[in-house]
Amino acid sequence: MPGDPYRADRIAESILAEPRIISDVRGIRAYTGNYDGHPLSVMASGMGMPSISIYATELFRFYGVERIVRVGTAGGIAPQVARGDVVIAAGAHTTSAMNEIRIPTVHFSAVADFPMAARATAASLGDPTVKTGVVITEDHFYFKAPGVVEALAAYGVLAVEMEAAGLYGVAAAEGKAALAVLTVSDHLTAEGRDMTSQERETSYHRALDLALAAALE
Repeated sequence: MPGDPYRADRIAESILAEPRIISDVRGIRAYTGNYDGHPLSVMASGMGMPSISIYATELFRFYGVERIVRVGTAGGIAPQVARGDVVIAAGAHTTSAMNEIRIPTVHFSAVADFPMAARATAASLGDPTVKTGVVITEDHFYFKAPGVVEALAAYGVLAVEMEAAGLYGVAAAEGKAALAVLTVSDHLTAEGRDMTSQERETSYHRALDLALAAALE
């Protein structure tokens, strides 16, 4: 489940045997088929926690989906993360209140499914460009309060994105499994050129390999 519909098209065309479009409501095409003999579907989530939460809830609750892997992009925060690296998001802090209302008086911890995260991490062993750790899911794309990015880096947060915490909350509520595997397309604290929109759309292949390892038992 990438965020970008064009990335979903590319993924489906590249990995699915005889992909079939089963929905294109709101321009979000959903493909189903098989990969290496396993049933697999590819569908975009749109941008942000509300969007992915709607799609993930319906897929889990009404369509029998058992596992969702977000294959997206993120902005690097920690100094040990570079552009082009892949982050396996074991957990996701968030500035959103979406998960706060799930269990009254409880600060919900948005964490990935451990078996899926373990499979992805095992598939990445020996690859120094892949990091497993915590990310932060933001509601704001552009706004960052002064000093917050530096504090997050000091607390070991690897990257920032906009969907993982919502996806993990839905998976917990529905008794299903979820993981986010993210390509670092830009960096909030390091100098250098960010990926172009075209590069963001196409530079997901390593993340996709790890997502497939995580999704297929």
